[in-house]
Amino acid sequence: MNEREQQEFEAELRRLKPAAPPAEWMRRVRAAKPPVEPVVVRSAAPPVYRPNWRLVFRWLAPAAALAALAFFLMPAKTAWPEAKKTAQAGLPRTSPAAAGLRADDVQVDHDLVASFDVVATLPGGEPVRFHCRQLNDEWRVTDKRRGVQIEESRPRMEVTPVRFETY
Repeated sequence: MNEREQQEFEAELRRLKPAAPPAEWMRRVRAAKPPVEPVVVRSAAPPVYRPNWRLVFRWLAPAAALAALAFFLMPAKTAWPEAKKTAQAGLPRTSPAAAGLRADDVQVDHDLVASFDVVATLPGGEPVRFHCRQLNDEWRVTDKRRGVQIEESRPRMEVTPVRFETY
């Protein structure tokens, strides 16, 4: 059937009038109506207030982080009690940076030790995939004037959740 024939067919269907259903069938349908029961409206209990914990934690977590940061930075103002003592005694003050190291050479290195994927199951039964990378970070600071070299090596693990694709 091409497009023109289909349009003619649809126009013919629009012109047709549907036939009336048989009278006996309509009488049985009307008689089979279920009885109408009155609707009783009961008063609902007042809503119980439940705090939205996600909203609470959304504000509480950054506030706690700021409070912890402020707590740890406050003692930094009094980190040099010797400077207070020398200032009170009238002795000349030397800055802590002058007494410390002067780094001539700083080297930072990251070595990838291992890389693997892990699939875990959440308490609800959903699978979750994680991409894990095990790294070794190394720092080397050298003060050639004093002949001091400081080396530090620290292992580090990066865990990244990855979307679990299902097909």
